[in-house]
Amino acid sequence: MTDLIVAVDGPAGSGKSSVSREAARRLGFGYLDTGAAYRALAWHCLDEGVDVEDARAVAERVADFDYAIGTDPDFYFVRVGGEEITSDIREPRVTAVVSAVARVPEVRQGLTELFRRIATDSDRAGMIIEGRDITTVVAPDARARVLLTASPEARMARRSAELGSEPTESTAQQLASRDAQDLKVVDFMNAAAGVTTLDSTELDFEQTVQALIDIVRAAPSA
Repeated sequence: MTDLIVAVDGPAGSGKSSVSREAARRLGFGYLDTGAAYRALAWHCLDEGVDVEDARAVAERVADFDYAIGTDPDFYFVRVGGEEITSDIREPRVTAVVSAVARVPEVRQGLTELFRRIATDSDRAGMIIEGRDITTVVAPDARARVLLTASPEARMARRSAELGSEPTESTAQQLASRDAQDLKVVDFMNAAAGVTTLDSTELDFEQTVQALIDIVRAAPSA
């Protein structure tokens, strides 16, 4: 496995993906977006006509899930069966069902093993892995473990900015709904023992990236 694993958890709209990706770029690390795998599996189920509410049917799809993701921060892609679906996994229809797919225990177990294999195959000095249960399940022994969070108001404003719209009640409801569904599976709102909390409510993007880099550089040597 790469020498230095950085595990980053956090709620929806906290900036996990953009901050982790930029920090990885500056550090010369790989970057692994674990949420993309859950979205890709959800897309795959929809594409194959699988009932996403049928946990057994969804679980069966994990065994032969032909998934690939770019871990170079400057060359990000998501593929299933050789088909590039980088933008497709962000479609509303996928967002609407990804929580149903992600809460299936066999899915989480199978994808956790996949994430560890991807990290093992990396030839970079380090890798930032971000998602929902990275600090506690995927990489509990990571040299740096961070909970990246922000106030609900800040997260709503950032998600609205990503969507190119004004903050609305609908945006707030979507964030709350996504977090509520995922909290049934894993606690990503509270830092586990040994995990550093990075609250970006009062920080801009640049400050948040630098704060994460500082945490990584202060991590103890192996």
